[in-house]
Amino acid sequence: MTLLLLPDLGDLLRLHPQYNAGTVVELLRWLERGGFPAREVWWASGPDPDHPLRDALPAARFTLRELPPPPEDAEADHAQLVSFLNQYPQGRDRLREAGRAEQTFAAVLTAPLTVGQVLSPEVLGAARTYHAATREALGEGPGTRWRERRLEGVVSALAGVGEGVVLAPLDDLPDLLERLSEARLPDVEGFTPGETSRLRALADRAWQLREDDDLGALLEALDREAGDAVTPKAELDAAAASIYLAVGDLGSARALLERAAHALTDEIPRSLPGLILARLGQVRDAQGDRELAERTYRAVLALSYAPAAARAAAEAGLREAFRLEGV
Repeated sequence: MTLLLLPDLGDLLRLHPQYNAGTVVELLRWLERGGFPAREVWWASGPDPDHPLRDALPAARFTLRELPPPPEDAEADHAQLVSFLNQYPQGRDRLREAGRAEQTFAAVLTAPLTVGQVLSPEVLGAARTYHAATREALGEGPGTRWRERRLEGVVSALAGVGEGVVLAPLDDLPDLLERLSEARLPDVEGFTPGETSRLRALADRAWQLREDDDLGALLEALDREAGDAVTPKAELDAAAASIYLAVGDLGSARALLERAAHALTDEIPRSLPGLILARLGQVRDAQGDRELAERTYRAVLALSYAPAAARAAAEAGLREAFRLEGV
């Protein structure tokens, strides 16, 4: 029996054109075609409800199997240690050392990555170096006890799984490979990201505008795509609307958001209704349509699930009408 460990990058999945939420979906499909039971994925990653794979995997008909959450006091132990160390000059020096180790590892994770690179000895070695440096900076016992307790919980929970795919933070993979005799990394030779990965990269890019972006080219790319289950047309329209909103074209933004809102179904990724309706409420507000904007904000808050950012925008909009900066 084999446990295949897939590396998770959390929100950093949104940064990588060749290793994003769509790529993970395609990798799972590829493993399934090769005969491995990949339709169910054991979630050993963080508890963030807005994690990009919590949208992508169910939308692609993969089932998430939640492992028991880590001990609630594990993170509290870590926070208590940081608070204690901050009280003393030597402790602050140790925290700075740990911070430098984290920055070095973050530079590895934010550089362009492919599936092969994420699973490479170089990147996994960087994870080992990061945790070794953290242990040296903070102390083997008190400084790392919180992480040890979390890893022990994951290993214990996976002991009875037998066979399947496990999604875990990339920096946990070296430790899990050592502690779980049945665990291994997937052999990705022959795997190539396809359309699902490309569409996801396009949407992720459009949501993260930069000063030097060619907005016209982005809008043309978003308009010509039909979308898929992971990145539906409604999201592509909403991403295009965010570009129009950024340049002050409220009419075009509203038309696209209303089209996206009418396309919402139970089949689309669960975060989209909240994100689309919250932005639509803001655009209606900015156009002076306050009553309809308030109804739209309330629709966000009535959803069974809406991302934290969407709920915050809706709550703020109900308190005070949204206005574009400088208008």
